[in-house]
Amino acid sequence: ALSLLASARPISAAWADMNLCWIVLCTAASGSVPREGKEVLVQHLLVGEKDARLLVDLEKSIASGADLSDLAVEHSLCPSKEDGGMLGWVRRGQMVPEFEEAAFSAPLNKVVRCKTKFGWHLVQVLSERDQCLLQDIQPEELHAKMQDPSFIEEAQLIDVREPDEVERAFLPGFKVLPLRQFGTWGPVMTDEFNPQKDTYVLCHHGMRSMQVAKWLQSQGFQKIYNVAGGIHAYSVKADSSIPTY
Repeated sequence: ALSLLASARPISAAWADMNLCWIVLCTAASGSVPREGKEVLVQHLLVGEKDARLLVDLEKSIASGADLSDLAVEHSLCPSKEDGGMLGWVRRGQMVPEFEEAAFSAPLNKVVRCKTKFGWHLVQVLSERDQCLLQDIQPEELHAKMQDPSFIEEAQLIDVREPDEVERAFLPGFKVLPLRQFGTWGPVMTDEFNPQKDTYVLCHHGMRSMQVAKWLQSQGFQKIYNVAGGIHAYSVKADSSIPTY
């Protein structure tokens, strides 16, 4: 379950070790609600249920210009204090209902309060974006798309295998970005690829590509497709002319 937020921001060991992490992992109530289909970038500060006086003092400090993230480092009970209270990009279904209602109803940058079973929260939404789509695409479906030359020209096709693997088997149109070289191409990804275009990610068996797909999702890419089973499954199920290895 922790992987729900791992794509948005690294999670500390302390965060994983404490039950407070369920703030962002419990199932929320359903229904027609504000910011439907959106993700929000959230930071918060948590104080105990009986710390009402501290809560009021913190609200006064914020009204006077104090930054919520600075106050979180000093006062928050949540392990996210190590990151200034930052929870990263979250979507509906990852938070308890009371916290979700606050996060998805609050105006941008306005600090609001809410109460959950964990205590009192001061919540601030820093940004919002359309919820990203990340899903598997079966090799047969990709193969059918590959028969259309316009698909190869318009879609963004990424192969995250190593060069020696690509020499053994490759698909036309895929740009090779080896996962081991992530430090080189990761920082300039949004300069070379359009987050608004459909993006397909391929590897040998579909695991490395899923890692990259989740990272692309955290970077705001809107539609990402992981090739299920990788190029091996593509060869077995869709095109036997592609060698297996």
